[in-house]
Amino acid sequence: MALTINQEEKAKLIKLFDEATQVLQETDDLRAGLRDTVKHIAEELDIKPAVLNKAIKIAYKNSLSEERDAFDDMEMILETIKRGGAGTQE
Repeated sequence: MALTINQEEKAKLIKLFDEATQVLQETDDLRAGLRDTVKHIAEELDIKPAVLNKAIKIAYKNSLSEERDAFDDMEMILETIKRGGAGTQE
């Protein structure tokens, strides 16, 4: 079954794609700006950019307690198998 599109539908599709590509470009530009800002602040504060980015995402999602729970689980697993720290491997 072939897709048939009339002129009105074609115009709607063109408009959708024009607007969508503009939104995606703006999103890319904003992300690049944020990346540069994080890098600059990280250098000033001598913090790894990945740490700042993780903190930003946690703050945005308001997910600190979930992150702590996941870290606690991971820590328990690593302690159980004696891995993850200096001198802990057997």
